Amino acid sequence: MKRLLLPIAALALSAGPAAAHHPVGGAMPATAMEGLLSGLGHPVIGLDHLAFLLGLALVAGLAGWGAMRVVIFVLASLAGVATAWMGLALPGAEVLVALSVIAIGIALLARAEAPAGAWAALLAVAGLAHGQAFAEAVIGAEATPVLSYLAGLALVQAALVLGIARLVAERPSLGLVPRLAGLVVMVTGAAALLA
Repeated sequence: MKRLLLPIAALALSAGPAAAHHPVGGAMPATAMEGLLSGLGHPVIGLDHLAFLLGLALVAGLAGWGAMRVVIFVLASLAGVATAWMGLALPGAEVLVALSVIAIGIALLARAEAPAGAWAALLAVAGLAHGQAFAEAVIGAEATPVLSYLAGLALVQAALVLGIARLVAERPSLGLVPRLAGLVVMVTGAAALLA
């Protein structure tokens, strides 16, 4: 697991703030392929989004969740993109994104357990907020690139979170790694909140 965390941390630290919203060179996706590439890239090049996904993956793996809670987050993020694209903005979405990153970091750090309904509500709100932030890349785009953008978002988020969660679930003892990861995730969220 430590071998997995080091390259992920290096990748996360190498992402610049400008890259977080410009997976296709700053241009709005105009084709289905550009939309797909932008959707695949956007969640992993934005440090706050990546930190949330990694934190969620660790929480899911340690708690032995199935796919349902992850699917709630992914679907809510797609709804966030769609509603923002249609002109329904969620006030304070970037603040909610940062707070969600802090919350998942605290959950990891404290190894907090919560009822399934509380997790579902947190993940739905977090997904909407992250989706609203993701939508900046496609506001004003035609429907075809937006649909492929949504497909890319869904694919990369689900694959990343469920893949890492499965790896974590297969290793029952990770020592301090989850708590250290929680601290890094929490600090990343705090930095995003203060930026």
